Amino acid sequence: MSKVVVAKYTVNGERFEIFVDSDRAYEFITGKRKDAFSVLESEEIFEDANKGKRQSQDKLKKAFDTTDMIKIAEIILKKGDVPITTEQRNKLLEEKRKQVIDIIARNSIDPRTKAPHTVQRIDTALHEAKIAIDPFKNANEQIDPILKKINLVLPIKFSTVRAEVDIPPEFANRCYNLLKQYGQKSEEWLQDGSLRAKLEFPAGLKGEFLERINNQTKGSAVVKFIE
Repeated sequence: MSKVVVAKYTVNGERFEIFVDSDRAYEFITGKRKDAFSVLESEEIFEDANKGKRQSQDKLKKAFDTTDMIKIAEIILKKGDVPITTEQRNKLLEEKRKQVIDIIARNSIDPRTKAPHTVQRIDTALHEAKIAIDPFKNANEQIDPILKKINLVLPIKFSTVRAEVDIPPEFANRCYNLLKQYGQKSEEWLQDGSLRAKLEFPAGLKGEFLERINNQTKGSAVVKFIE
């Protein structure tokens, strides 16, 4: 059976609370559910939900710049305190940890060797630096402070690479969408039907890009990295 809990959010000392279904709230904050309205168990916003004390329209407008129930509920669910079970919290934490590691792995290099860091190396560094990941906070918003701590145990740098790629005519159409996935900045179709493109993407993807483009063109693509 579902469990009704109170999600809470405080703005400038004012409390805003809503009754939500715990399972559906978990689905919403993990991105599996998009409709905030379906999470609600009551179409009211309270100052004190357990006492049934409703918030005033003036305070809603001042805190959220709107009185729209759904928009406010979305903010409370995304930024507030939503009670979840220990099992749900652990699962959410593991998912957020994987997101953080993936972002770092895709965008970073070892400044000493210019080579990408492996996922395992980054995971180990998170443990060694005793980094606590917030399961409720957006992964991208946590990257900067995490990098500062990781640098104490693992030299790391966010970097991008620029490349110029020439694709032979017989593979040009096939590779067009692939190039778009790697930050294509410009394209030029040459008279012989070949495609020349300029790209810029995270340095951590350099190896992956070369492998994929070589597979698509049977090793016939010409890739030049620009300093």
